Amino acid sequence: MTAEQVAERLAAVHAAVASRVVGQDTVIDEVLVAFLARGHVLLEGVPGTAKTLLVRLLASALNARFGRIQFTPDLMPSDITGTTVLQDVGRTSEFRPGPVFTDLLLADEINRAPAKTQAALLEAMQERQVTVDGTARSLGGLFTVFATQNPVEYEGTYPLPEAQLDRFLLKVKVAYPAKEAELAMLDNYAAGFDAERAADVRLAPLLDADACAAVRGAVDGVTVAPEVREYITQIVRATREETALTLGGSPRATVALFRVSRAAALLAGRNFVTPDDVKDYAFPVLRHRVMVSPEVEVEGRSSDDVLEAVLMRVTAPQ
Repeated sequence: MTAEQVAERLAAVHAAVASRVVGQDTVIDEVLVAFLARGHVLLEGVPGTAKTLLVRLLASALNARFGRIQFTPDLMPSDITGTTVLQDVGRTSEFRPGPVFTDLLLADEINRAPAKTQAALLEAMQERQVTVDGTARSLGGLFTVFATQNPVEYEGTYPLPEAQLDRFLLKVKVAYPAKEAELAMLDNYAAGFDAERAADVRLAPLLDADACAAVRGAVDGVTVAPEVREYITQIVRATREETALTLGGSPRATVALFRVSRAAALLAGRNFVTPDDVKDYAFPVLRHRVMVSPEVEVEGRSSDDVLEAVLMRVTAPQ
């Protein structure tokens, strides 16, 4: 499948999702890039910004299974992975799979569960399998986690461990839509759309499992010139030397930026990566992998502010 064919197929998916999730074109692109690069996504936004709707619609357009887990303080690891149940007849055991056995998994408010429960997703995210009672069970090639968290309310939450944050390929910020988009959203509702009606959150399938595998496989054919690889490495290494950060990007961050840049180029219909691909996706790749110093945080500066300064200092290849 050529880059142009992949871009055409994904443009149709984008348009279908954007017809329901209005005014979040950048978010939809970032989610599609993560899916292309076989990575998981952390969606951060206040309630009511269509995060759940976005994932439901994407699953529908990809003809993939959708699953949801509402994370709460009393959620146990077995509530996610499943459990082995002993049967009375014949005294045999039967495995009952948990909600993690799906294609696109929405981990809603993931930071409301304790670290032990959050850790139940680590193996699933890294190896796309879960081990229960010593038996490893595959989750399938399409398995992707879309976790959500509220950036405002922290009461009753547990910060995500750095090891788990690092497993998310992208951290996508879901902001309020522009006024025009919000008016268009009301036009949709006036025309009869209702996000709480099951029929309205289903789209005609635009891809199937084979097509998803094909578009993902096309990422491996995207060329990254040596000077662009040097640029990716310089950006991540510069975060480790930045005094405003107490933690810089790890080598996994370098690989993540490489993977995402290839997927971004493919989404744009190109089979080669440009420095702009790298620069545009440096923020969602790195913002959750770096840690701002307390002094900078007191000044009201975020990781995005620091990353912007880093990108200005690192010279992009011509």
